[in-house]
Amino acid sequence: ARHVDGDELLALVDAAHDEVVTPLMFEYRLLERARSDIRHIVLPEGDDDRILRAASILLQRQAARLTILGDTTSISNRAERLGVEISGAHIVSPHDPELVDRFASVYAALRAHKGVTLERARETVTDVSYFGTMMVHLGLADGMVSGAAHTTAHTIRPAFEIIKTMPGVSIVSSVFLMCLEDRVLVYGDCAVNPNPTAEQLADIAISSAHTAARFEIDPRVAMLSYSTGESGAGDDVEKVRTATAIVRQRVPELLVDGPIQYDAAADPTVAAAKMPESPVAGRATVFIFPDLNTGNNTYKAVQRSAGAVAIGPVMQGLRKPINDLSRGALVEDIVNTVAITVIQAQGDDERE
Repeated sequence: ARHVDGDELLALVDAAHDEVVTPLMFEYRLLERARSDIRHIVLPEGDDDRILRAASILLQRQAARLTILGDTTSISNRAERLGVEISGAHIVSPHDPELVDRFASVYAALRAHKGVTLERARETVTDVSYFGTMMVHLGLADGMVSGAAHTTAHTIRPAFEIIKTMPGVSIVSSVFLMCLEDRVLVYGDCAVNPNPTAEQLADIAISSAHTAARFEIDPRVAMLSYSTGESGAGDDVEKVRTATAIVRQRVPELLVDGPIQYDAAADPTVAAAKMPESPVAGRATVFIFPDLNTGNNTYKAVQRSAGAVAIGPVMQGLRKPINDLSRGALVEDIVNTVAITVIQAQGDDERE
């Protein structure tokens, strides 16, 4: 089994809050934590009005240092027409000759095994997602937020090629921070992996517990299935059972249980009947879904039916933070995601 720093996870858990947290409180805390130790975030989609409005708010609140990609004159003129102040941001053209040459040289070396030539690399790195990812890779920015005008694949594919996963993690995954009326829950994976194996599901669970603790949510992990405890059988249940055993082996200090149904994980009354001895049942904070179909539909159902604020997807498992926006993202969503990316970058420094 790969080594997981249990002491680090416990230290994060010790600092986590277990109290009533409203969506407004959580969003306020995000910005306050970002402001406490600001980081440099690149926003590749400078031609999107929502990005410019969000950038203005972030700069005003001093939550991040920002680089916006695009044409300097066009972006400045558009910001002026919108009535937003972004003079504190650094605007960089993805066609800057010096940076394109530097990025192309590095990218060609990274992808030489795939037959990428220097000429092809020059063409590739002028794509804003690749350009922004290269900035993060080379330390010219601490993180990237994109996706308001691009697909998830377009946003995160360069990260898979260039940033890659952190040590001890085999898979990049994602969570949504689900802000309910009085608490914040973590749902994973709801955006990236269609049908993870048991080993991958264990990785997702451990990464999600780290993410929860990073955002001051005490991680109690429910490995979800259509069966609770020993009551069911079948390949799908066995996958979750195996994944749960792997998590316990790799991080014995982590509170985790499964397979468990959602109601038993969330409702103390149901938990008392189905898993009375479980330290997780009835009080889970991190919900790990067995596949993308279940996770994606559940987060959307809770978002729409329970009026939850869904923040994310928050990418996890990468060496440096790259986060994806929904193409329907509101300005508030972009502000929150940048704050999250800043906090992730702060955590990267602590690990180093």
